[in-house]
Amino acid sequence: MILPHSGARGEPRPCSSFHVMLSSPSRHVLPALAMLVSIALCRPAALAAQAPRPASTDSVAMVQAPPRRAPHYWRDFAAGAATSLLLHEAAHAGTSLALGARPSFGFDRGRPTVFSGIDPAEEPRKQFLFSSMGLDVQALLDEIILDVPHRRGAPFERGVLAAGIGTAFFYVTIGRSASVSDIDFMSRTSSLSKTDLTLIYGGVALLHAVRIHRDGRYAHFFVRPAPRGEEGLRVGVRMD
Repeated sequence: MILPHSGARGEPRPCSSFHVMLSSPSRHVLPALAMLVSIALCRPAALAAQAPRPASTDSVAMVQAPPRRAPHYWRDFAAGAATSLLLHEAAHAGTSLALGARPSFGFDRGRPTVFSGIDPAEEPRKQFLFSSMGLDVQALLDEIILDVPHRRGAPFERGVLAAGIGTAFFYVTIGRSASVSDIDFMSRTSSLSKTDLTLIYGGVALLHAVRIHRDGRYAHFFVRPAPRGEEGLRVGVRMD
């Protein structure tokens, strides 16, 4: 580029380094330099965009498969409940034998019943032990399950706990005054009233229910989770 000299019109003026940069050859260099600068500036962002993003907590939770369910949930649950009920009756019979009596089995209004073989009028303390032992054993079994460290939440274990809590609630509510009610016999053979016994056994059962409710390993205690791939819970009985 030729600039006019201030003194002589048309004479060339020596160019400085700045002027050299603006000379005609630099017209091709400047766009190339600008392009290189822009590539250098954009390259880190492009690399960052191409780099794999760390998976968020939500995406990990969505990818993880739901926990595997027991293939025979209700069968194992029913087996656990039956075991608890059988231990209840076995405790009655075992206590009668330990006290020197001869227990017998029969039906009271269609309900299977273990008879103590003890005369409540002559031996009220023995009758009290016989009547209380069934609920005592179930409550003790539930307490052991809830206290002893182990892998919790199996269907069989849930059945045992459900039967223990359910039996206690039955005897302190609608079964409280039945003809062969454990609560009724205990109140007649001791100084404890039905209200006292209701508070004792009902309170223990309620405490167990609260502990189960607060333990996440017993989630959905009385219902069955839906199979893998489905949402929600299944309640009731399926008939094929």
